[in-house]
Amino acid sequence: MVDRLEGHRTELTGYCYRMLGSGFEAEDAAQETLVRAWRAYDRYDERRGTLRVWLYRIATNVCLDMLRSAQRRALAVDLGPASQAGAPLGPPIADERWIHPISDARALPEDVAVRRETIRLAFVAALQHLPPRQRAALILCDVLCWTARETADLLDTTVASVTSALQRARATMRAAAPTLGADRGPGDAAQRDLLDRYCAAFERHDVETLVSLLHEDVTMSMPPFAWWLRGRDQIHLAMSDPAASCAGARLRPVAANGSPAFWQTRPGPGGDHHPFALVVLDVTDGAITDIVTFLGAERLAPLFPA
Repeated sequence: MVDRLEGHRTELTGYCYRMLGSGFEAEDAAQETLVRAWRAYDRYDERRGTLRVWLYRIATNVCLDMLRSAQRRALAVDLGPASQAGAPLGPPIADERWIHPISDARALPEDVAVRRETIRLAFVAALQHLPPRQRAALILCDVLCWTARETADLLDTTVASVTSALQRARATMRAAAPTLGADRGPGDAAQRDLLDRYCAAFERHDVETLVSLLHEDVTMSMPPFAWWLRGRDQIHLAMSDPAASCAGARLRPVAANGSPAFWQTRPGPGGDHHPFALVVLDVTDGAITDIVTFLGAERLAPLFPA
């Protein structure tokens, strides 16, 4: 019985991540779902639905409970206007306000066909604009490909209500993130070459080459600070500042948020490199369009299996 439940952990974690916007909370919610299911397993009636549907019903209730008094999580670009290069970072913002990253391995099950872009930071941030039940309906129908009838049964509502919720949710998503679903460029040799050149330029501290790989309207942010920059020129100024130099740092690939991602490491006193931050990139049409550098590698590391 435990093995049957445990086999659903990864997809439940991915569902909870989209609902909650935090890898930490998603793991807690998935664990709570499995604990509740284990305790109630003797009351599970397979004639009323599959084990998977039953688990998703529990997970939805867990997430809705967690969202009752929660503030909307966001990325820095949603919290205020862009800063200017050289401006102070300001005070860090409370942890519960941020979208947090998640490991692909913990959110994307190999045996379930779920699009990788549905755990991209921009997609998850856009989901947070939706009321919780709309959010659940959109994830179930548009991400997991459930029917309106299946979704209505899970949410204890009508098909008409689900259809209406989906219409409103899709309109909100288009307004919150109009570029979602746009062509991000090939995830093939061309993108690998772009990322290889980015990493090489970063490790050489070759600002000119690095900036040449960025889209002209690129954004860059650094949670937990609200500070963020827009535009290649602003990022060029910021990276050219000797006080902000990352000289000596390296980038090590890691699978995060269905996107190109890297541990940024720095040498310690003994010369060994240790993770300093998690960098998640977005790539569209052969250029880097977004750079999010999550500080606090020690806290994030447990989310990313070696």
